[in-house]
Amino acid sequence: MIDRTRLIALALATALTPVVATAQVARPTQNLAAPVKTFGRVSYDARSLMIDGKRQVIWSSEFHPFRLPSPDLWRDILQKMKASGFNTVALYFDWGYHSPKQGVYDFTGIRNVERVLAMAQEEGLYVITRAGPYVNAELSRGGFPGWLVNQKARARTDDPAYLAAVDEWLTHVNAIIARHQINGDGKGHSGSVIFHQIENELALTTPAQRRYMDHLYAKARADGITVPLFHNDQGRNGYWVPETSTVANVVKGPGNLYAFDGYPGGTCTVAGKPTRGVAAPDWGFYGPGGAKGGASASPDTPAFLAEFGGGWFDYWGSNGGYECNAVQRGKRFQRVFYGTNLANGIDIQSFYMGYGGTSWGWLPAPVVFTSYDYGAAISEAREVRSKAEEMKQLGGLIAAVPDLAGMVPAAPVQVSSPNVQAYHNRSPESDARFLMVTHKPSNGQTDDRFTITADLPDGRYTFPQAEPMRLNGFDAKWLVASVNVGGQRLVYSTSELQTALTIDRGDMMLLYGRAGETGETVLRYASAPTVTLLEGTATTAFDAAKGDLRLDYTHAGRAVVRITGGGRPALTLILADEAEAVRYWRGSDAVLVRGPALLRSTKATGGTLALTGDTADTTPLEIWAPAALRLVRWNGTAVATKTTAIGSRNATTALPGAAPVVLPALTGWREAQGSPEVTSGFDDSSWQAIDGRGSATTTAKPDGQPNLTMDSYGFHDGDVWYRGRFTGTPDAKQIALFYGAGGSGMVQVWVDGQFLGQNELPSGLPRPITTGLARFDLPASAQSGGEHVVSVMVRNNGHNWDLDSDDYHKEARGLISASIEAPGGRSFGVPIAWKIQGKLGGEDLPDPARGPANNGGQYGERVGWHLPGFDDKAWAAATIPATTATPGTTWYRTHFDLAVPKGQDTTIALAFGDTTTPRSVARYRALLFVNGWNMGQFIAHVGPQRVFPIPEGILNHHGANTVALAVTSDGAPGDAIEQVRVVTMRNVKGGVPVRMVAAPDRLGAAK
Repeated sequence: MIDRTRLIALALATALTPVVATAQVARPTQNLAAPVKTFGRVSYDARSLMIDGKRQVIWSSEFHPFRLPSPDLWRDILQKMKASGFNTVALYFDWGYHSPKQGVYDFTGIRNVERVLAMAQEEGLYVITRAGPYVNAELSRGGFPGWLVNQKARARTDDPAYLAAVDEWLTHVNAIIARHQINGDGKGHSGSVIFHQIENELALTTPAQRRYMDHLYAKARADGITVPLFHNDQGRNGYWVPETSTVANVVKGPGNLYAFDGYPGGTCTVAGKPTRGVAAPDWGFYGPGGAKGGASASPDTPAFLAEFGGGWFDYWGSNGGYECNAVQRGKRFQRVFYGTNLANGIDIQSFYMGYGGTSWGWLPAPVVFTSYDYGAAISEAREVRSKAEEMKQLGGLIAAVPDLAGMVPAAPVQVSSPNVQAYHNRSPESDARFLMVTHKPSNGQTDDRFTITADLPDGRYTFPQAEPMRLNGFDAKWLVASVNVGGQRLVYSTSELQTALTIDRGDMMLLYGRAGETGETVLRYASAPTVTLLEGTATTAFDAAKGDLRLDYTHAGRAVVRITGGGRPALTLILADEAEAVRYWRGSDAVLVRGPALLRSTKATGGTLALTGDTADTTPLEIWAPAALRLVRWNGTAVATKTTAIGSRNATTALPGAAPVVLPALTGWREAQGSPEVTSGFDDSSWQAIDGRGSATTTAKPDGQPNLTMDSYGFHDGDVWYRGRFTGTPDAKQIALFYGAGGSGMVQVWVDGQFLGQNELPSGLPRPITTGLARFDLPASAQSGGEHVVSVMVRNNGHNWDLDSDDYHKEARGLISASIEAPGGRSFGVPIAWKIQGKLGGEDLPDPARGPANNGGQYGERVGWHLPGFDDKAWAAATIPATTATPGTTWYRTHFDLAVPKGQDTTIALAFGDTTTPRSVARYRALLFVNGWNMGQFIAHVGPQRVFPIPEGILNHHGANTVALAVTSDGAPGDAIEQVRVVTMRNVKGGVPVRMVAAPDRLGAAK
């Protein structure tokens, strides 16, 4: 039994010990005497989370299932996260994705929350659920449903109408989460959910918000959620901290844990160049403390970063920033920034995003376009980026050294270089040490050599003893010392530990470092062990007085050392450079695998070891596994192996890579004009009449004018059409349209079938302008008597988020006001009788399988031209690229077959025009439908996205496919659709089984 009081006193004493100039200064930001709080199997104190009483570092990344509308591929992402070193996944759930109409909820098909939670448990991941009601996430309305825009009650307050709407959603989703929490629901169900978030980034803290937060907390508990509850504080304000906090100037709330977010580290330039102008912040032990110091706002609870930057989103009209974002917050950044967090005692970190995916259909908020790649560890095309390989190494250390959980500041160390700093932490239970070494400041990029002098449990050491360590450029080293690994005692190493395991009572360790740098590892033995160099180069020396075995080597490829005797189990030590080390994968059993591009799973059954994973090219396979596992299978196929001199087993034949995928050219296009609404004789008798009904919009309209906003009539997403009738007068010389259209939205106008022009909202702004005023000259015919018809199409590229809790999501969309007038004359002088039509059915979806985000109000959508079952044989033959365009929308359709080799995982995309440039000279935009699914919007002259990945399950890899493009242009010369191709973005042998997503292939009668 450990004396807890003594440990606390010792930890506080070491935290406050004076420190030399090159070391970090710790402050008493956490109350290490805080009692343990228990929530079933989950508990915590000020130092860390505990599951079943065992301290844990929660190493999480974010995934949004709604941004990958092929549920079988959810498993692919979860497996890649697990393989990349994460032990937890954070899941947002989008209220609006599940509810097209008040009282209507769908949790089937692509909305099956139950399924993704079950998959996460099956793949060995803990889960953090984040169900809103508001999530932000760069979603239209921040995840609120479209119908909520019409609610006059202020959102994110205790208004009874808003709370009633919230309770509808929470009753459904909370019940699912309760069934999948680690504590179970008391009815025989359980899962791996360990935390639940009740609100996100609630920036207002009035009594109305406090009552709202109390309601959300009580609702979660009433619905059976028993794990700890939290809110995510935007930017470390000290908002909604637990009641136990004694810190001045915090805002207290009902949550059990305090969590916050942050996206430090700078951004890429518009030229696509990473920047390193910002050092990693100290938001815990070594920070400023206080309400705005991060973890210090809640001293009694463990430090918790609910979101930390794993990338950044990109905007309409940029130069395309995702690949640069993957570097900006990629290799080295992760070591420096995430390591600084860990050194600061932030044992719960979730990186946003792990996989960003696709904001398909009308999911995106105005601040983003279709791709939500985010520069994440796993790309939109589901490629495991190099940054994920580094995360595998960091996560591997966390898994191999459980002592890292709950560490506290240790006595300062001395660093020989003024340009280098070292954080030094220790475990109160085991006295194991963690040294996070980086530049001072941490964004330094000099090339420095140094030693560290530290008082460790195994003695006072200045290391390395042979030649100094090197810190070259923007980098950090995660070093451990005085730690028991398996049956070994690691005194210290200047190499980083990637993984450790025990096989047949013998230990293995994989240590790595930067290529060409020297490494030094010291192990403790009772007597001189026997050292055998099996591969590569290394030297050893044994200090009998201390019992220290010192190994010196250079990180160059691989060296393998076998150490036996000395009073410890046998040890196989692999010493590698980074490029070599990332080729290794730790299995869920006592298995280490080298070679494949991805190891998905290991399963030992009887004498057989079954491996699954991916290979891109022909790949050698090397395995360390228990001797009893005599047979090996890779993706179901038997693999012959032979034992090597270093104790591993090599496949006698390399694993095959992926076969090339032959893609067809897109030919056989057919076209049809898609804007019949512009003609005077178009039948709009079934359209809704515009009237003076009330509106909840925050956008003011001129007094006495009708309510034109699209949401008021049940049309919340995509395009909306208006037809207005007026009597010609001499004053009918101009029409002025005030409209709301989101990011890079637009309006097009016709009178009596004559195109007047279009107006587009500005692009190239990270925070876009989302409303506009446009004026068009009317033709002379409009000034003659008789009835005239004005036709207006508004492209709504999303509703604003509600990040500041100011109902910004209720800014008007569609037309706001329309005035026919003479220059210098009175506005609104010519009455207009309006009708409106948006998506088919409005809130009553004819296609619930694809859901509310799939369709807007284009004529072709309303009659089913986007669906694969539509018969387009009567359409005219067409050629793409086109040479001419017509004002309005033209639909193009074609069909093609795919025959991707069985057993391959290939990401196939649609590509428009010259993919080497972010924008075209031609001015047009296209909605792309693949087998009826709206997979995005290409705006040629705005950009930057030109390549649109289509997930398998939406795209049929083994059969027929249909592409339908709704191309909208002003009809000017050259503003016609460019070349459209199918392209391969990635191709591996392996993957997971994927079925086509069930959805209707045709609609009924036109409306």
